[in-house]
Amino acid sequence: MGLPETKRNSILKAARYKEVSEDKATGSTYTPKDLADFLADQMLQIARLDASGRPLVVLDPAVGEGELLASLLPRLPKNRPVEVYGFDNDERALRTCRERLSGLHQLATLRLETQDFLAFAEAFEGGTGGLFDERRTPIFDLAIANPPYVRTQIIGAESAQALAERFGLTGRVDLYHAFVLAIASVLRPAGVAGIIVSNRFMTTKGGASVREAIRERFRLRHIWDLGDTKLFGAAVLPAVFVAEGKGNDQSTQPKFSTVYETQDEPVGHAPSVIATLTKSGVVGVPDGRRFRVQHGSLEETKGAEDVWRLASGETDTWLATIDERTWGTFREIGKVRVGVKTCADKVYIRDDWHSLPESRRPEHLRPLTTHHIGRRFRADPTLGQRQIVYTHESPGGKRRAIRIDDYPKTKAYLESHRETLEARSYVIEAGRQWYEIWVPQDPAAWALPKLVFRDISEEPCFWIDRDGTIVNGDCYWLVCEGKAGEDLLWLAASVANSKFIEKFYDHRFNNKLYAGRRRFITQYVEKFPLPDPALKTSRKIVELAKKLYETIDQPAAGETEAEINRLVHEAFGLGVEEIAR
Repeated sequence: MGLPETKRNSILKAARYKEVSEDKATGSTYTPKDLADFLADQMLQIARLDASGRPLVVLDPAVGEGELLASLLPRLPKNRPVEVYGFDNDERALRTCRERLSGLHQLATLRLETQDFLAFAEAFEGGTGGLFDERRTPIFDLAIANPPYVRTQIIGAESAQALAERFGLTGRVDLYHAFVLAIASVLRPAGVAGIIVSNRFMTTKGGASVREAIRERFRLRHIWDLGDTKLFGAAVLPAVFVAEGKGNDQSTQPKFSTVYETQDEPVGHAPSVIATLTKSGVVGVPDGRRFRVQHGSLEETKGAEDVWRLASGETDTWLATIDERTWGTFREIGKVRVGVKTCADKVYIRDDWHSLPESRRPEHLRPLTTHHIGRRFRADPTLGQRQIVYTHESPGGKRRAIRIDDYPKTKAYLESHRETLEARSYVIEAGRQWYEIWVPQDPAAWALPKLVFRDISEEPCFWIDRDGTIVNGDCYWLVCEGKAGEDLLWLAASVANSKFIEKFYDHRFNNKLYAGRRRFITQYVEKFPLPDPALKTSRKIVELAKKLYETIDQPAAGETEAEINRLVHEAFGLGVEEIAR
């Protein structure tokens, strides 16, 4: 069933060019030439262009000014006719594209359409109209694309849901997800697609349905995670993949390559970032940056939610060693939760409550932990302790909003901001009190010892909170549940702050942002391994972690942390040489 026209138009017209970068929003050339050349070359290495007199049919579903086709056309056989189809909503860009592509291939026919590709693909698949209504089978031999990146927050929840239903997606839907799957629906079984995408879909839970659909609808041949190469500026961390149409043999694991910036000394040099892809190891480029280039295969996934990662002999052997020594994971200690969310932080959260007269200071203030005071093993409140008007309690173990009339100063303060708080209409519509914070979590859990950690950090930053603070939404936390003892928190903090976990993270997840910053989010941290807590080494780690918590500001703290780091490696069967890597 097709999307209603009004809904489709809202997706494909209103949101089509609300891009993450201004260049794409205006339709200007936005694919770097060397990346376009690389993609065209990789496609033609696997394309089976037979000697048939039938024209080659080529697609760019988001053609813009034609950078990708300008790279592909001159590389096609000179003696074979080519039909080129390009789609875009930007008429100015299409005029530029037509001028640019004219003459690049003597036997090429250009059919550049001011039309939305998703609308075309839907009509084509359903046989209800479109440019190729008379044909009932996929017709494109080659598809080269850099689809638009437009996330749920921009296209709107209703449009995102419509896309999800249309293409069988779940989680946070991006417009490029739909483009990728629509390309699969119009590509010949022996056809080849080369697509530039954001690398987010490979490592996030929201990208699970896209990963699964790509594996089902394409035969993947090679994936390049271009990471923090800054090929598109700061907004997008790109990936590239080439694939054949569905129906091909899927028995061979796709090749997988990664390129990420590093500070390690280079063992080779290349004239550009793209040129590093033909090398291995640490490679320097003329602007002084260094990139670690790794090649292997795409790991065989065990489930739809498994991330896509590089598999190689060395990596797999290392992870196998860890698996043998893993007693459990952080998930078995307790559920990883994000902190509280007020949706009105300026009202609820301040660091200057002391400036209010005692008569106006809310009674229901609680100390708040934010990433600003984060530090390994123990937070540093001297960096700026904030407090929050916490509006929930749990008498008898049942969470509820506080009875505001019982706290006259809290009531007076919140009443003074009532207009702001009532503007959060979703709070009222959810049957909540106007003065409640939006996500309070469990009030009873705040008094328990908990492991807290930052979301984004180059190095892991996990600490133990024993002061009953409330954790803000810029951090995650967990408490011991069930039969898990508090010592597991200390063991977890030690593992999470170690050099070992950095290597584990990079091998297992490798979701890095710019400058090597990692994302420490629920779906990764809950899978962090723990050694057997009964081991003598583990007991020593716990002892030292508790000591470090008490002596964190003393000169010997660095030595204690180094010893914890060494013991963590030992607990997982790794030698001291691993620490220096």
